[in-house]
Amino acid sequence: MAAKLSAARRAALDILGEQRRRSAHARDLLRSAECMERLSARDRSFVTRLVLGVVATQGTLDEAVSGHLRGSRKLEPKVRDALRLSAYEMLYLDCTPAVAVSQGVMLVRTVSPRAAGLANAVLRRVAEQDVPAMKAALVRVRMTAEDPRAQRISSADLALVGGVPTWMARETRTVLGVASACDWALELRQPAKPFLASNVRLCTDDEVLRQLKGRCYQPEPTGLVGSWRLSNAAHLYQTELLEDVRAMPVDLSAQLVARIATPQPGQRALEVGQGRATKSILMLDAALRMGGEASLVGVDSEQFKCDVARQRIERAGWKGQCSCVCLDGTTLGEDDGLPDEVAQPFDVVLVDAPCSGVGTIRRHPEIAWSLQKKAVAAGGALPSLQLSLLQVASARVVAGGTLVYATCSFMRSEDEDVVRKFLESDAGADFELAPLADAPGIARIDDEAARMVADWQTPDGFLRVRPGSVGADLHFCARFARK
Repeated sequence: MAAKLSAARRAALDILGEQRRRSAHARDLLRSAECMERLSARDRSFVTRLVLGVVATQGTLDEAVSGHLRGSRKLEPKVRDALRLSAYEMLYLDCTPAVAVSQGVMLVRTVSPRAAGLANAVLRRVAEQDVPAMKAALVRVRMTAEDPRAQRISSADLALVGGVPTWMARETRTVLGVASACDWALELRQPAKPFLASNVRLCTDDEVLRQLKGRCYQPEPTGLVGSWRLSNAAHLYQTELLEDVRAMPVDLSAQLVARIATPQPGQRALEVGQGRATKSILMLDAALRMGGEASLVGVDSEQFKCDVARQRIERAGWKGQCSCVCLDGTTLGEDDGLPDEVAQPFDVVLVDAPCSGVGTIRRHPEIAWSLQKKAVAAGGALPSLQLSLLQVASARVVAGGTLVYATCSFMRSEDEDVVRKFLESDAGADFELAPLADAPGIARIDDEAARMVADWQTPDGFLRVRPGSVGADLHFCARFARK
C-alpha cells in the first residue's frame, strides 16, 4: 500500500506558506490556524515543532537545499517551503531519511507536481551528504560541551548544530565561552520549556498549583515562590488561569529580572518598555509578597501595546496601582512637556530595553535569520538606542534610588558595552553598580532567588543567564544605585 501524506506535515506546510507570505509571527499563526483544530493533540505538537523549527533554521536549511541545485536554478517559494520542511526533519529531528524524502516529495507534489522529480533528487542528496555532516558536527559539539578540552570545534559547527548564522555562533562563543556556546547550540534543537508565574492578587499559589495538577501539566517548582516549570503548554492559552490573569506564562529569566527591579512596598516604580505588562504585574506581585502594595507607571512607545497592557492590568486586579502611558522613552530626560505621571522622580526605574532578542530564539524563531549583524554591532542602531534610553531614564531616579537595565540578549554590544558607556557618560556620573543580591525582590522573598542570581552572576556583578538544565531564556540585567 502506498504511503499517505501525513495531515500534520500538510498543515505545517500551509502555515509555513502563510508565515512567508505575511511575514507573520509563527506562534501567532499556530494559535489561530483552522487546520490545527482538526488535528489530534499529538499532531498539533508535531506541527508546532516543525513550523517553529523550520523558521528558526531556515537559513541553514536553504544552504543545504541550494547546495544540491544545478547551476543557478531557482525554486518556487512554495516548493522551497516543502523542501525546507523535509530537510529540517532529517537534520534536526533525526527523522528516518527514507520517510522524510518520501513525505517531502509528496508535499512538493501538492504544490507543484512538475517539481516532484527535482525534490526527490535534492532530498536524497541532503540525506546522503548533509545528514552525515550534521551527525559529525553534533558529536564534536557534544564532546566539547562535556569537556571543552576534548575537541576543538569551529563556529561553523556551532552554527550548523544550532541552525543559526555563523556570525551569531561566533559572537556566542566569544561571550559565553566554548562550553556554554555548545550548550546553547544543543539547546536550540529542543523546544522552549514553558514556565508559569502566579498572580497572588487574584489567586493563591496553592490554588494555581491545584488547577495545574488537575489539568495534567505536571508542574515542577522552579525555586522562585509562585513559579513553576510545566511539562507542556497544550491548551494553556485557553485556560481561565491565563484569561483571568490569575497566572501568566513567562520565562524564568524574565521572572528573575522582575524580582531584581521590584520596588519595596510603598515605593513608586517606572517601567520603560512595558509591552504587555507582564513584568509590571510580576513586580507588583513581588512587592505584595513583601508585605504591601507598590505603585508603577509603565511607558511604551506604541499605543496598541499600551491598550493591551491597560486591559491586562485591569483583569489582573492592579488597576489602582499601575498606569500605562504612551510615550517615546527617549524623551524622558526632558524637563517640560512630559505627562504628569512620569514628570517626577521614582524610587525604582526599570529600562526593559528593546534588543535583538537573541536570548529568546526558541520562543521567537524569526529572530535567528532576520537579525542583521550591523544592527547589534558597536555603534549600531540597537546599542545606540539602548544607551540613549538608559541615559534619559536615569534622570527620573530619585536620589538614593535604583536603576535597572535589562535585555533578553547575550551580545556584549547590547549589555556590558552599554553599561560601561552609561557609567562613563555625564548621565551615569551619579550612579554606581549595586549588588544584585541586595535587591529587595531577591533578598526578602525567598532564598532560591539569591542562589539563582549567584549562579548566573558575572565577575562584573551582572546577571547573565546561561544555557543549561533549567532551560530558561538568556537574559542580561545590571542594577545601579544613584549616589
